[in-house]
Amino acid sequence: MALEQNLALFDLDNTLLAGDSDYNWSLFLIGEGLLDEKTHHDRNEQFYLDYKNGCLDIMAFLKFQLQPLSQHPKSFLDELHKKYMEKVIRPMMTEKAQILVDKHKSEGDLCLVITATNSFVTKPIATAYGVENLIGTDPEMVNGEYTGGVAGIPSFQQGKVTRLQQWLAARGKKLTDFETSYFYSDSHNDLPLMNLVTNPVAVDADPTLMKVAQEKGWPQISLR
Repeated sequence: MALEQNLALFDLDNTLLAGDSDYNWSLFLIGEGLLDEKTHHDRNEQFYLDYKNGCLDIMAFLKFQLQPLSQHPKSFLDELHKKYMEKVIRPMMTEKAQILVDKHKSEGDLCLVITATNSFVTKPIATAYGVENLIGTDPEMVNGEYTGGVAGIPSFQQGKVTRLQQWLAARGKKLTDFETSYFYSDSHNDLPLMNLVTNPVAVDADPTLMKVAQEKGWPQISLR
């Protein structure tokens, strides 16, 4: 028997956000004088290009991206993130994205942000949109501080499917329990999960996803 509640999944970067929170976090740290521009900027650009081209080595990227977290106490990072939210993220949050989230919430749907970006960066952003459930790549913590490592499976490509299945199983559910399941994404990296939901929606899609959406007759929208 299907549950009354539907499932609404949202990618974050370049979907709910008009920009990429992961890429911009590195730029923000450089701007704050916490990362060396010369050694960090070009690698950040290359990883972002690899992501867009579908050839990102996720573990190499995470080693690069999470290492700065290990250099500072969590209390300092939390304060830094507040500045990041105000300076960088809030200007990327769009009214159309908020309206979409609010529509699903008002209809009683189970809402979840699911993103490859680490949960330190993304949890406050999901909260700002009013979505309490988040699956992100989890940074490893020991004694309340970040180690620079990864805990569990990164929520990237097929990993998003695995992490969602684990998340639902912990609640005694599976994807097929939902009569209607939505997934909003901009990226062809999310095709493994988009192919599993009943209602995939391409949002400001990259060229590869746009082509697939056209071929499969998926809705295409813009939240910009």
